[in-house]
Amino acid sequence: MSLENPKCNCEKCELKSLFFSNVSQEELFNICEIKYETEHRKGDVIIKEGDKINEFIYLKQGLVKLSKSTSDGKDQIICFSKPFDFVSLLSVFSSTNYNYSVTAIEDSVTCLLDLNVVKRYAQTNAMFAMDLMTKVSHVSDMIIQENLEIKRKHLKGRVAHVLLYFSEHVYNNRTFELPVSRREIAEYIGMTTENVIRTLSEFRKDKIIKIFGKYIEIGDLKRLENISEFG
Repeated sequence: MSLENPKCNCEKCELKSLFFSNVSQEELFNICEIKYETEHRKGDVIIKEGDKINEFIYLKQGLVKLSKSTSDGKDQIICFSKPFDFVSLLSVFSSTNYNYSVTAIEDSVTCLLDLNVVKRYAQTNAMFAMDLMTKVSHVSDMIIQENLEIKRKHLKGRVAHVLLYFSEHVYNNRTFELPVSRREIAEYIGMTTENVIRTLSEFRKDKIIKIFGKYIEIGDLKRLENISEFG
């Protein structure tokens, strides 16, 4: 069966290449028939903590943050997610309601599948279920590893780590528009906003970075890497 279908008219089918390599072409066609895309503007809440889980969601374009409310009413950023990350995976098979929120920090596009359809494939296709388990484990491992990496660093090392993350893993460029506020960086690395602002100012004074409004240019990559590693 041909996959010439408007809903599967991608340069390469993300569903097949990322996740559904163990379903038949006909099954993939059926999945593409029921998936739909939703556009989100920067700042839009895509998933709200406590909402009922009805869909299986992955990020097709943009950048999002996953966060959880703390007992004192503040937000704790868990991680950031790039295109083709399955942003619903942390709760989708363990709970009926989301245990975290997902917010667009850039204009983004999500792709959604009915959760019951995904569960039905998992129940009848062992290799597909194995792919699901592998992806869930990978997401969990990445979050644990990232949190441990940040916690072992001091303040300057944490801020340097975040700048390198966006430069090397998100934008692949030494000059980029910082998609999060100083407050959000502080939430992510477990420091105060004032400390983050002061550290960025020190990096600029030492000519490690340049700051142009919301844009960051890494001027001395080696020093920033050393601060991230040993700071």
